[in-house]
Amino acid sequence: MGSIDKYIFRTTLASFALILVSLTGVIWITQALRGIDLMTSQGQTIVTFLGITSLVIPALVLIIAPIALMIAISHTLNKLATDSEIIVMNAAGFSPFRLFRPFFYATCVVALLVAFIASYMAPDGMRRIKQWDAEITADVLTNILQPGRFAQLDQNLTIRIRERQPGGILAGIFVDDRRDPKERITIIADHGTILKNESGSYLVLEDGNLERFEAGKRDPALVAFGRYAFDMSKFSKGRDFTLGIRERYIWELLSPSPDDPVYQQLPGQFRAELHDRFLAPLYPFAFAALTFAFLGTPRTTRQSRNFSIGGSIFAVFGLRMAGFACSVMTVKQPLAALVQYLMLFAAIGGGMWMIVAGVVVEPPAALMEAINRSNERILRLFGRPAAA
Repeated sequence: MGSIDKYIFRTTLASFALILVSLTGVIWITQALRGIDLMTSQGQTIVTFLGITSLVIPALVLIIAPIALMIAISHTLNKLATDSEIIVMNAAGFSPFRLFRPFFYATCVVALLVAFIASYMAPDGMRRIKQWDAEITADVLTNILQPGRFAQLDQNLTIRIRERQPGGILAGIFVDDRRDPKERITIIADHGTILKNESGSYLVLEDGNLERFEAGKRDPALVAFGRYAFDMSKFSKGRDFTLGIRERYIWELLSPSPDDPVYQQLPGQFRAELHDRFLAPLYPFAFAALTFAFLGTPRTTRQSRNFSIGGSIFAVFGLRMAGFACSVMTVKQPLAALVQYLMLFAAIGGGMWMIVAGVVVEPPAALMEAINRSNERILRLFGRPAAA
């Protein structure tokens, strides 16, 4: 790789990284705001909140990376064209196909990243989110005990907390336990904490009173305590969860178990997801070829690039939307996956043909004439500006 190739390669990848981080960060914030109730209503820490919401980042990168590459290539080509470097390299003997080489290297790096994310990182992140969510949902101490509400955990067990304080402290705890028909226990504590260990989950109450009403006795027994552990293991057991299609690794999609209930119910979605994983690394090549085909030919600074930029955006956007449509149709029509493969290879082949042939994308003459005539009509309608 020569010095020019290294310069273009580094510029493209640096722009790609900056754009990818920016777009992913913006979209991640919008997704993370949906889970803000983890801290406000379920009493989770900031570490748990950030941990759960950050696991969705690989799935976002999987969609954003090809688009970020397209924007990075457009930025690099526009920079080279503005500084007249493309014309100088063309005059020095660089053909458009030769100039495409460093962009191709950068595309290979992005495609490898996308392939790794599609096959392992994205499903692994979604799997961890589902597992974490199942643990939180199954934990009564964080999900059911809401401040100011009476939570009936069992038919004869009611618990209420006044508020959640920093550090996981529960303030103003009330417990009414009638599970034993021979006695009724009422507990009022100033505050308490949650303790989880190998033996189970406990609500550790501090500075409170325990009142026990025994059957056959007239007066209750009142006990003041400084520390009392209330067993909550029965209500804090984890629950099983079923992995969805997006949580499966690529090898699990290639050979699903015939006894898998999800596969038996949704075989078409397994097929569509598998093809999406295979097609994900091809989109960077298609986007790179189309973008360079529209913007990579030598132009002077007097020639407008607006039409080429608009054409590249339209081509990339149309290709991605058609891909989404084919993916949806693949669920019921297996041949739709073949159409998507042909469409991507046609886009790559068409873009490479335009690059090798040196096709310059310019607006049609008829379109320019129509625009000029429209401008003249507008000027006649509103009147030409008076001469100075």
